[in-house]
Order: sequence, then C-alpha cells, then structure tokens
Amino acid sequence: YSALLARAGMTGPGPIFEGQMGFEKQLGVSLGNVGEKFAVPFAKTDHGPASMILKTSIKNWPAEYHSQSAIEAALFLREEVIDLARVKSVTIESHDASVDIIGSEAEKWRPATRETADHSLPYITAIALIDGEVTNKQFEPERFADPRVWKFLENVHVERNAELSAMYPGAVANIVHVDLADGRRLTKRVDYPLGHAKNPLKDSQVEEKFNVLVEPMLGSDRARKIIEIAWKLDEAKNVDELMCACVMPKDANR
Repeated sequence: YSALLARAGMTGPGPIFEGQMGFEKQLGVSLGNVGEKFAVPFAKTDHGPASMILKTSIKNWPAEYHSQSAIEAALFLREEVIDLARVKSVTIESHDASVDIIGSEAEKWRPATRETADHSLPYITAIALIDGEVTNKQFEPERFADPRVWKFLENVHVERNAELSAMYPGAVANIVHVDLADGRRLTKRVDYPLGHAKNPLKDSQVEEKFNVLVEPMLGSDRARKIIEIAWKLDEAKNVDELMCACVMPKDANR
C-alpha cells in the first residue's frame, strides 16, 4: 500500500532511516551511506540462527504499545475496585519512553481524536479501569470525549520511574496505583504484558485478535483463508496468494 501511495506521488518525512524513531534505531542497525548494501547478522540462539521476528511483541489491545502493561494492570485492579465511585485517584508509574511519547502533553488528558486517545497513557489506563475492556469501542468519539471520562482523568497522574526506565526496552513496564476513598491503595505492576516476546500470545489468541478485526470487513470464510495462508507463509514461493486473499471488496464498510 505504501508503494502504491508513493507511485501516486505522496511524500512523507525525509529521515525515515536516521530519525529518532527511524529504521536504524528501531532495529539497531546502521545503513551507512545512501545506496550502500548492508547486512544484519542473525542472532544466535540455542535453536540456531534467529531473526528479529523471534523477539517481536504483539499488542493484545488496540492501543499504543507502551500502554499494554498499564492496561493489564488496570484490568487486574478493576476486579478489586468494584465501585468506581470509591476511586480517589490513579497514579501510573512508567518509564521515560512511555512518559515522553504517551504520557506528558496536556492533550493526553483531554483526547479530542482517536489518534490522541489511543496514544494517551492516562486515558487508556483510565478507560480500562472504567469499562473493564479496551477494544475499538473505547476509541470512538462518544467514549473518549465523554465528559464523565474527562472528569475521571482529572485525578489520573503519570510519574517517571527510574527503575522501569533502566529496564526498558527489555521490559515495557508500568505500575498502576489506585487510591480509594477509604485510604487504601491498590497496586499492580506488570513488566511483560500479554503479547510481549517474553510473555507471548498463544496461536489461538493471535487468531482471535485477527478475527475480531477482520471478520467484520471480510467475513469469516475470508478471515479463515488468510489465517491458513499466513501460518504457512514460510513455505510459500511468494506472497501473491496472501495479497489476493487480503484484497478489500469494493462494497466493504469503511
């Protein structure tokens, strides 16, 4: 899709390789001068050569990755809170990358767009605690702009934690504290959220996430076909079959 956009004349940021969030820093490689060939050595494991895919994490919830452990912690604590009226405040201890990217600007406490809402550590954590789930529904305007949610966010605080920062990026940790009106503090820490490379999703869970997102657009039969092809992609000579299976029908809801 990106190649088609480029062919149509669309342009984007120039330093996609060298930038702070660019290719080089994300994969830990250096491309050298433009046009130079480069090689990325395979990591050595007990099972032989392994590529970066074996270190890949998958988001279990449809929100920015640094929030995943906060979501898991909030959902855990919700079982103890029961009555949200008893919540006096919520404090999220996070690492520097998380705070800088999704937990510092004022707009994170007053999300006006989906893009801000799903990149807001305070909103994502709060809505997990309030709704008991984080799905696409939580990123619809009527939810993230709800005045009652914004009121709750007034008592959600984000703090930097040096220990968690030192663990990053090996761990993507968050600590969530919920202070109750009776003086009690409930706390949950999650270092490796479900879907992290060190706490991977089961194949069945990956399929479940895929089906939730794809079936409404392509139907269950097409979704199943894509899954079957994807699980055997290492045996395929090319990606033609997969690309054809993923073509969006013209009458699909958008």
